[in-house]
Amino acid sequence: MVQATATSRSVRTSAQKAGLVLDLIRGKDVTGALATLKFSTKGVAKSIHTLLKSAIANAQQAEGFGGDVERLYVSAAYADQGTSFKRVRPAPMGRAFRVVKRTAHLTVQVAERPVRRRAPQAPTQPRARKTAGASTQE
Repeated sequence: MVQATATSRSVRTSAQKAGLVLDLIRGKDVTGALATLKFSTKGVAKSIHTLLKSAIANAQQAEGFGGDVERLYVSAAYADQGTSFKRVRPAPMGRAFRVVKRTAHLTVQVAERPVRRRAPQAPTQPRARKTAGASTQE
């Protein structure tokens, strides 16, 4: 089973906002996840879309990849807090307020679903059909 990871560091959004979008795609197939990100209204969805495409490309380059992108799914997706830019905003009466501009480290991991093989089934006897009006009690 192939696993591939893609990480984007210092994305200019908070980890909480990115986590909301990552929750939408966790556990989905990659085609469904890409469609979800494409039509999401959140601003960080575009960054996550490119990150997911990068993770798919990493999986295709991995040794042992089966070649079928349709079998890939998002196995893990999370956002960690990055460095924060501290800025100062003027306030009344000569004071100053601190503004914290947050960043996030985004990680998306894709994995290949295992192929399900059916066990051979033993042949069964055909069931007798009940006819309308026939009574089973005698």
